[in-house]
Amino acid sequence: MEFSASGRIIHGMAPILFLLLLGPPAVAQNSKKSSNIENIALCNGADRTSLESRINACAALIDSGQATTAAMAIAHNNRGNAYVAKGDHDRAIQDFDQSIKLNPAYAKPFNNRGAVYVKKGEYDLAIKSLDEAIRLNPDYGRAFANRAGIHLKKNEYDRAARDYDEAIRLEPDLEAVWSGRCWTRVILGELQAALEDCNRALQSGPDKAETYDSRGLIHLEMGQLDAAIDDYDSALRIDPKLASALYGRGLAKLRKGDKAGSDTDISAAKTIQAR
Repeated sequence: MEFSASGRIIHGMAPILFLLLLGPPAVAQNSKKSSNIENIALCNGADRTSLESRINACAALIDSGQATTAAMAIAHNNRGNAYVAKGDHDRAIQDFDQSIKLNPAYAKPFNNRGAVYVKKGEYDLAIKSLDEAIRLNPDYGRAFANRAGIHLKKNEYDRAARDYDEAIRLEPDLEAVWSGRCWTRVILGELQAALEDCNRALQSGPDKAETYDSRGLIHLEMGQLDAAIDDYDSALRIDPKLASALYGRGLAKLRKGDKAGSDTDISAAKTIQAR
């Protein structure tokens, strides 16, 4: 959501490489060390660990009494990410809060908590958390991308554009930042720059209905009606119920003189989303 323009949460991860395994080298102690090492790998999500296994492993580390404070903070952050993936946002926030309490200088849980607040619709809390992540780590591209997505949702397009610019400067390979800036630039009327961003998004990542929808609007605004219809067709192949693409395609068809096709698309769009 990553939060991002598409709603995707962009999480921060970190390995627990400095967990302290204490005690004499007895056989039982070696067995305990081996178990802790396995839990470290599972808590970090190694080898496509299932969410339950990851949550249980992080819990075992937290409860073991063998971890440094910094390692405990990472374990809570990682478990919080697993709870987010399960859709359990309240437990995720509790873990991110605990991670921050244990290590207030650790930027990742601030970013991750901000992204979860977005999913809960608590934008002011999200901004506050992401501001702190950026204060702690001014080079944190994911946090800039997540904050840009919130500004976009709040119709603060100039702020969104600035944050997308910074996210792209810091981490140009982040998924969704090019598509997010494309849509922001469309709203700001910067059509040629928006077109370049949408093209980059479609070249560098998986095809997304929202990106084709944005590019369709650019072509519509530029009067390139066939290109607009092609993009809306692509968006609707991915998401047949994307109301904005149906509506945009209807407008393009109307401008081409296809009133019957236009009425069908616009009626379908209004059925899905009356506004």
